[in-house]
Amino acid sequence: MTQLPTRRGLLFGAAAVSAGAVLAGCTSNDSDDEPAANDQPAADDKPGKAVTIGFAGPQADHGWLNAINDNAKSRAKKYSDVTLEITEGSNDTAQQIGQIETLINKKVDVLVILPADGKALTQVGLKAMRAGIPVINLDRIFNSPQAYRCWIGGDNYGMGLNAGHYIGEKLKGKSDARVIELAGLDNLELTQQRTKGFDDALKNYPNVKKVARQAAEFTVESGQAKMAQLLQAQSKFDALWNHDDDQGVGALRAIEQAGRDDFLMVGGAGALSAFQAIKKDDGVLKATVLYPPTMAASAIDLARALGQSKGVGGLAEFEIPASITLYSAVVDKTNVDQYMSTGFK
Repeated sequence: MTQLPTRRGLLFGAAAVSAGAVLAGCTSNDSDDEPAANDQPAADDKPGKAVTIGFAGPQADHGWLNAINDNAKSRAKKYSDVTLEITEGSNDTAQQIGQIETLINKKVDVLVILPADGKALTQVGLKAMRAGIPVINLDRIFNSPQAYRCWIGGDNYGMGLNAGHYIGEKLKGKSDARVIELAGLDNLELTQQRTKGFDDALKNYPNVKKVARQAAEFTVESGQAKMAQLLQAQSKFDALWNHDDDQGVGALRAIEQAGRDDFLMVGGAGALSAFQAIKKDDGVLKATVLYPPTMAASAIDLARALGQSKGVGGLAEFEIPASITLYSAVVDKTNVDQYMSTGFK
C-alpha cells in the first residue's frame, strides 16, 4: 500500500468474433441463427488443470499487509487444483527480488507479486514474463506494463473522493461546516492521491471548508500524536477524515483523552476494529472507506484462471482483464454487517 497504482478502471482485450457470426446476427431473427455464445471456458470452482502459483509480497508489518497474506492463503486453500508457493516476504528490495527469482527458478505456472517498491522490482517482473511466467501485479504497480499480465489493486483517489462525498452529504444542511484531515505519509503518492480525491469531493459542497490537515505515518503511535496536535489546534470542527484505520486506533485514543465527541469521523482501509466501532455506534467513528485486502484473494482467482487458460465468469472476453481497480465502498452502520467478515486485525 505504499505506491499508487497509475491505472484505474477495467481494460479489456477485444474478443474474437467470426464475421459469419456477426452477419448471422444482423440478417436473421431466427434463434437458430443467433451468434454463438462465447464458448471460451470461464473459471469456476470445479477442479481443473493443476496450477502452481508463486506469491511474493513485502513483510507483513501492518494490519493491511498481514490481511493480504491471509487472503491469498485462504483463497488458495479453496481450490484443490492450486498449489501456493509463498515467500516469507521482505521490505528489502534485494531480498524480495531474490525470493521472486527463486520462484522463477522453481518454474511456477503464475506469479502474484505485491512489490515492496514497484519501480525497483520492475526488472524482476519483466524477467518472469520473459521466462513465460505470467505475472499478476498486486496493488503497487510496476513501472512497465510489460512486467505484468494483469494489475489488480485499490483506488486511492477514489478513497478520498468517497470519504469527501460521505462527509459532504452528512454536513449538507450545516452552514460554514469545518472539516480536518489526518493523512498518511506525505512523501507517498497514494497519500497525495487520497488528499486530492477528498479535496475534489469537497468542491461539490460550498458550505464545507477544510481548515486543517496533518500527516501521520500509518501507525497507531503517529495517529495518536498527530491527532492530539490537531485537537489542540482546532477547538471546533464538524468532521474528520483519517486515511488509515491502523493510525485511526491512535487517533481515537487522542480523541477520547481530549474528551471530544462534537464531530463525526470517517476512517480508511477497513480494519475489523473500525467495523466494530461503527456497529457499536457510541463514538465519533461513523464510517470507513475501503481499501480492500480481499484484492489478494481475487489475485489468486485471476492467477488460477490464467494458469488454466480460462476467462472470467460474467465477462464476454476470452481472457482475464489487463487491469482491475477495486471500488472504495463506504461502510457505515447501514451496511457494516455485510463487510464485517472482511475486516483485518
